[in-house]
Amino acid sequence: MNCEILCIGTELLHGDIINSNAAYISKSLAKIGVDVHYHSVVGDNPKRMKDAFDLAFSRADVVICTGGLGPTKDDITKEILSEYFNLPMEFDEKSLAHLKMTYGRFRKEMPENNLRQTYFPKGSIILTNNNGTANACIVDTLINQNSFEGNDIKSCKGNLDSKGKIGILLPGPPREMMPLVDEQVIPYLSKYSHEVVVGYKVAVMNVGESMAETMIMDLIDNQTNPTIAPYAGDGKMVFRVTAKAESKEKADELIKPVIDELLRRFGANAFVLETEKIEDMTFKKLVESNLTIATAESCTGGLIASKLVSYSGISKVFKEGFITYSNEAKIRTLGVKKETIDEFTEVSEEVVKEMAEGACKVTGADIGVATTGIAGPSGGTDDKPVGLVYTCVYYKGTYNVLKNVYTGNRDGVRERAAINSIELVRKSIM
Repeated sequence: MNCEILCIGTELLHGDIINSNAAYISKSLAKIGVDVHYHSVVGDNPKRMKDAFDLAFSRADVVICTGGLGPTKDDITKEILSEYFNLPMEFDEKSLAHLKMTYGRFRKEMPENNLRQTYFPKGSIILTNNNGTANACIVDTLINQNSFEGNDIKSCKGNLDSKGKIGILLPGPPREMMPLVDEQVIPYLSKYSHEVVVGYKVAVMNVGESMAETMIMDLIDNQTNPTIAPYAGDGKMVFRVTAKAESKEKADELIKPVIDELLRRFGANAFVLETEKIEDMTFKKLVESNLTIATAESCTGGLIASKLVSYSGISKVFKEGFITYSNEAKIRTLGVKKETIDEFTEVSEEVVKEMAEGACKVTGADIGVATTGIAGPSGGTDDKPVGLVYTCVYYKGTYNVLKNVYTGNRDGVRERAAINSIELVRKSIM
C-alpha cells in the first residue's frame, strides 16, 4: 500500500502557513508500513483540485487530504472527492448533532452556512472531530463496492484494481488533524498493512557532512533492508536507520547490527537519539547522574540555559544561568580577572576558562559551561574572525576547551555554538 498526501489551501502556496501536516502524517504512516511516495499542495481552485485528485489517485492506493472542510463556499474538498468517485453528497444526521453540540458548548448560535459540514460523499465513514466543527471522512472503495446499487464505484476515474482506492479527508488545522490521524486514521489503515516500519536515529557530532558520508559509503552502497538515510543540520549529522518487517522485534533485529557498526566507526562522536532534540541525551545523563550544572554565556546569550530548561526534570540539577555579555558582568559576576581580559581580550581561551570555573564557584555546581565569541555580522578581525567561539566545560578541576569558527548568520552561529557546548558537556562527563 502506498499513499499520497494532498494538502489544500492557497495560504500554503503563498507561504503564509508552513505545511507541517504532511510531515506529521508521513511519520504516522511510516509506523504501520505505509509508504508515502508524494506530497502535493494545491490552492483553493476547483479545476486544479480536480487535476490534483486525478493525478494522486492515478499513482497511489490511498490519498490523504487536509484542508477545505470548512463552512465557506471555497471549502469544496468533499465535493471534489465525491465527483471523483462519482458519488452523490449525502446528509449526515450525526454531524449535525456534532455541530449543534459544539456551538452549544460555547453558547453561540450556529451560522446557516455550517450546514455544509453535514454533507459527505455517500457511504463515507465519518470521523468525529472532537477539536473543531468539521468532521472528517474516509471513502473506502473496498467496502463501497458492496454498498451501492449500480456501478457508481466501478465508474470511478481511478481505474480500480483489486485493492481499490481509499480517500481520506481531514481538516487543515494541525490541532484538529493530528488527533484524528492518531486515534482514527492510523488504526483504520492498519488493517491493510501487514508490516511495520521501525526507525532509529544516530547522531554524529564534530564530523563534517562529506567526511561522515565517506566513512560509511560502503554501508550506503550495499543497503537493502535496513536503509540508511543521512541528513545534516545545526552542526551535526544524523543517520536514520530504517527497517521494514512483520513485527517491531524482527525490525529491531535487522537494525541493531547497523547501528552497532555506526557507533563503532564514529566512536565517542556518535550516539543513538532517543528524542528529536540532540541535546536531550546530555540532559538525561546529567539528571540520572545527579550532576549539577551552571551556565555562563556571552555570545550565546542564554541559549544553553534555554535548552536546559526545556528538558523536563532538569530543575533537579540546573543550578543557575548567567548571561555575562559585558566585560564588567564577567568580572563582577563570575570573578574573571580584568588583567586576563586586558591581555587576551574577552574572546579567548583564557577568559572562557575563568568564566566556566567562576560559574562553578559562584553556584557550587559540579559542572560549569561557558561561551564567549563573535556572533557577527560585525566585530571580527583577521586574528579573530566573525563566527569564532570558545566554549569551556569545567568539571572536576579540569578545563575542556573547544575552539570553533562557525559559518552562517548571527542566529546560526549562536545556535551551533550552543549545541556544541552541550555536546562538550556530554563528552566531559562520559
